[in-house]
Amino acid sequence: MSGINKSFLAVKALQNVSLKVKPGEVHALLGENGAGKSTLIKILTGIYSMDSGKIVFDGEEIAPKTALEAQKLGISTIYQELNLIPYLSIAENIFLGREPMKAGRIDWKKVRKDSKEILKRELGLEADVNMELNDCSTAILQMTALARAISIDAKLVIMDEATSSLEEKEVAVLFDAIKRLKEKGIAVIYISHKMDEVFEICDSATILKDGQYVDTKPVSELTKLSLVSMMIGRDATDIINFRKQYRDFSNEPVVCEAMNLHSGKRVKDVSFNVRRGEVVGLSGLLASGRTESVKIIYGADPNGEGDVKIRGKEVSFRIPKDAVAVGMGFCSEDRKKEGIFPNMSIEENMNVVLMPKVTKGAVIHDEGIRDVVDEYIEKLAILTPSKNQLIKNLSGGNQQKVLLARWMCVKPDLLILDEPTRGIDVGAKAEIENLIQRLSAEGVGVIYISSEWEELERGCDRIIVLNDGMDVEELVGEEINEERLLKAMTTSRAEKVKEKEAG
Repeated sequence: MSGINKSFLAVKALQNVSLKVKPGEVHALLGENGAGKSTLIKILTGIYSMDSGKIVFDGEEIAPKTALEAQKLGISTIYQELNLIPYLSIAENIFLGREPMKAGRIDWKKVRKDSKEILKRELGLEADVNMELNDCSTAILQMTALARAISIDAKLVIMDEATSSLEEKEVAVLFDAIKRLKEKGIAVIYISHKMDEVFEICDSATILKDGQYVDTKPVSELTKLSLVSMMIGRDATDIINFRKQYRDFSNEPVVCEAMNLHSGKRVKDVSFNVRRGEVVGLSGLLASGRTESVKIIYGADPNGEGDVKIRGKEVSFRIPKDAVAVGMGFCSEDRKKEGIFPNMSIEENMNVVLMPKVTKGAVIHDEGIRDVVDEYIEKLAILTPSKNQLIKNLSGGNQQKVLLARWMCVKPDLLILDEPTRGIDVGAKAEIENLIQRLSAEGVGVIYISSEWEELERGCDRIIVLNDGMDVEELVGEEINEERLLKAMTTSRAEKVKEKEAG
């Protein structure tokens, strides 16, 4: 791709951008949200048309008009939000819309046989292809999407945040699959906000900023500091080296105490507390019970049980509204499904919690709401032309800021943040982490769930490690480090007891 330009009305999304990818190469496409990565990929895959520029693919100049046309050329894309049908089987999803026919009917036997062969031959995966996707792990979903992508005889596979919902061992499976693609001469464009992954799996990287080409370099010639600095357009030393200054919270009042939480097979026995101004991390592998535990506290799990106290008073919330009423807030890990109202404005999204507090009887005090919204758009540096902008048109980082502003403007005592930086770029991630520290300084107790141990290490005062639905270890201050976290995450409570008994 060379000299690619694309504008949307007066906004220049891409200005003279270039991208060159070789066969069998894993090429990272990097940049902050809004840098132009998605626009460039949508042009390559036929979703957008370019205003000017040139695309040469496999020796031929192309200009695909549709995604199907791009697929027929050998360009396949796996999006962060997998475009799979959960009520169909693995095999049905792999061949969806391209089912082999026999005597005028779909040849289901061939569909199942070919699906199994593709998974095993191309990805080294043995799986029951008759399984409905609803019953599959996130890793299997990713493998299904990848199998579908390469089953069209792809020469180039584009992966957009492919590991955002995977745990470490599942990422390893995906990386093995990528290595197999490399060996077959299939090129991969890899889009990710996780820098460690870029250094592990990618051969080279192209960096964009504000719709413009910055540079292309072999990954071996880059450091994390130099890469992040190019992405944000300034020295990133403060971001890379940030770590919270710990202080002792033992004399602060307890905001929330949860004892013996349990719910089905996911939460078996979890206990912890949070003090005023303290940032308490919940760490553990996927399915360890992190999200399920906080949903019990917040009243979002009708089957959850346990003893919960808020500011020393025993509570039992039937629905989240009851938790909000006593000063609790919750930012879900899936902001698009459970956080934002996509077809409502920034102002309307912020007002969801604020509205009842500025309403007297049947009268809504609009002026008070508008002032608060303006204040927090400025405070949190939310990039938007107007508070009337639809939230779905914001970048992921700015959407997350709106959700934080939703709660900050009502000044909660306890805020639960579940994967608050998932799917956002390194610059926005640093801003979100700084906002969390601001909340802490203002006396808000924070429960911070993250799959990225580096985030927890940087920003938490204390970490509760969960394994198989039980709390297994508590780390405080300088005890929080990679080695201790990883060891605790993979140690069961029974093993921990044996360790103590052994001395």
